Amino acid sequence: MRTKLVAGNWKMNKTAAEALQLTDELLNGLRPFPAGVEVAIMPPFPYLMSVAEKIKTTPVKLGAQNCSEHPWGAYTGEVSAPMLKSAGVTYVIIGHSERRQYFGEEGALLAQKTDAALASQLLPVFCCGEPLVVREDNRHFDLVKMQLEEGLFHLPPEAITKVVIAYEPVWAIGTGKTATPAQAQEMHAFIRRQLADKYGNQVAEQVRILYGGSVNAANANSLFACADVDGGLVGGASLKAAEFLQIVRAAGN
Repeated sequence: MRTKLVAGNWKMNKTAAEALQLTDELLNGLRPFPAGVEVAIMPPFPYLMSVAEKIKTTPVKLGAQNCSEHPWGAYTGEVSAPMLKSAGVTYVIIGHSERRQYFGEEGALLAQKTDAALASQLLPVFCCGEPLVVREDNRHFDLVKMQLEEGLFHLPPEAITKVVIAYEPVWAIGTGKTATPAQAQEMHAFIRRQLADKYGNQVAEQVRILYGGSVNAANANSLFACADVDGGLVGGASLKAAEFLQIVRAAGN
């Protein structure tokens, strides 16, 4: 039985004071902590240690939004996996659609970042998904398969089970559009079939696959009811404590 995960990606938002206030609001709303669901919050890099201090005695996990493929060195402006681990981070997003689109991150680089995260005992949240033009051309399955093969399928079975996959229909991020539950389930089932073809059913059934396209309080119940949707990578709605808490409760139902 896979434990659902709800991860809040704050992206490049909030001041230091606002980040701590949001953390307090989330912690207050999570008492008592809901059963059957794991919660992670992913603030910007400058706030990781202060948020880590806030949540250290709670079940909430800390996540980072990116990491370097390099462990150390003269890479001004980068943050490495060992640094994140030492700051109390558990999860790290790899290959978010915005990193792919705006920073040109693809294939071989994301495989290196995944390896770097795992080498530091971080749990990668590996993102994949298609823009609208690819879906309209009916090439979305081919693209997602390629993204998985390039970024993840070099891993041995014992490593792939430590990875969380997040499916992001890029056309639904920040647009107010959301894949229907049927569309989400179709792609999540496809991803699990690719895992099964590569690693076998037993391994594929252990990997959590999150939905990451404009999850909100209104659609969370229907999305999380899908057999292969194991929670959500939540963007804008994670910046509003009340809405994020509703999403967490939907995952725990």
